[in-house]
Amino acid sequence: MGGAPGPSRADAPLATRQNAEELRSGGMEEELAWETQGLLPLERQLHEAARRNHAGRMKELIGRRVHIRARNHVGRVALHRAAGAGHEQAVRLLLEHEAAVDDEDAFGMNALLLSAWFSHLRILQILVNSGAKIHCKNKDGLTLLHCAAQKGHVPVLAFITEDLEDVALDHADKLGRTAFHRAAEHRQLDSLDFLVGSGCDHSVKDKEGNTALHPATRWGHLAVLQRLLDVRLDLEEQNAEGLTALHAAAEGIHPDCVQLLLRAGSSASALSQKKQSCFHYAALGGSEDMAWALVHAGGSTDVADHQGVSPVHIAVRHNFSVLVQLLIDTGSDLDAADNQGKTALPVAAHINHVSLVDMIIKANRFYRWEKVTGQTQLARMYLRPHKWKKLAYCWEFTEAHVHAIEQQWTGTKSYREHGHWSQPVRTPAERYSKASSPLAGGTWLIDVPSPASSWNPDGALGNSQYLLAPVSPSVP
Repeated sequence: MGGAPGPSRADAPLATRQNAEELRSGGMEEELAWETQGLLPLERQLHEAARRNHAGRMKELIGRRVHIRARNHVGRVALHRAAGAGHEQAVRLLLEHEAAVDDEDAFGMNALLLSAWFSHLRILQILVNSGAKIHCKNKDGLTLLHCAAQKGHVPVLAFITEDLEDVALDHADKLGRTAFHRAAEHRQLDSLDFLVGSGCDHSVKDKEGNTALHPATRWGHLAVLQRLLDVRLDLEEQNAEGLTALHAAAEGIHPDCVQLLLRAGSSASALSQKKQSCFHYAALGGSEDMAWALVHAGGSTDVADHQGVSPVHIAVRHNFSVLVQLLIDTGSDLDAADNQGKTALPVAAHINHVSLVDMIIKANRFYRWEKVTGQTQLARMYLRPHKWKKLAYCWEFTEAHVHAIEQQWTGTKSYREHGHWSQPVRTPAERYSKASSPLAGGTWLIDVPSPASSWNPDGALGNSQYLLAPVSPSVP
């Protein structure tokens, strides 16, 4: 009887209002429309009654010959709803009326997998006793063990491994991931402990070459990482892309995981297949904490990847000024060029990162970053168009410096702004020479080779006086 066809879809419009009232009177007004799409009104009511464990209403609908295996738009039947909700009475009632115990939805999930997923041990036992296939798997290849491990249901795991026959602890899904991988990826410490205690292979790799360490560190599961370190997984194991767990932690921007791995002995110098170091990933994420940890662990800041790109290129490209300063402080090579011949300076200039251009020029000229106090500033009101270049060349700026400065557009009088870069940045002892003399109001008159004069064959320039005003009142 339970399997007999119900009302045809042509009859549905005639009873829509009545069935809607019956639905509300049955306390089902909270029904989610997307869960019952594709069902006739009475079929929808059967699904909702199964989900809510309304056995009396279910018996009434079954007595009216409602199709017990009617599917919604994702292929779910009433048994799926009852099993997923953990309703023993509803499950037994449906099985008594010939519901198919192994029916699958559009994702390959059956009642048995759903009961494992939602940790309904008693439902799992009922379905197994009713003849459900215990070696089933969904369309992603997930088995009962995968479902229980991913959701952290230890009692269900114990039942599956101890009471069911021939359950493989290391069975892999379509991605090559075992239950151990799933537990690590989804931060299920209890599942990890159970599987290790049951003798699973905790060093197994998936189809991309990842051990359990890779997903745990990529998602920043610090407690899981500590547990995996306790079982002594190989920290230098690389996946198909050549990434170690340290790469994965840096890629996910998890400084705490990076620091834990480094303390455990991970190599800060490991390179991926594309010759990328962990520093590349730290630079990509703009993480100063990770960068410092890698520096202290002996990681190189100058490693170039397969495109010749170094961490400083990446930090400049993404305008991570604090990280650029850190890289300069730790001695990064600012003259290193990528495969297109670009150093960090033209990269910054091309993207119009003005502050980085300023920072790199100063660092290039003095081989380190120095925050200058009492720094002076050119009185730009007296600078004429195109003359700033001569002043820059006078102070021994390189062609690359001048080209980078030239690209910084700040308006129709940007040539005056360029004069900001054309000042000499000297040590405190050299900042004011004998040619300098103080004027009133803290202004200094400085004799410099004139940018207004023409170059002569001997390379000599006439002298011209320029006004420089200190940024701070105190002059060293």
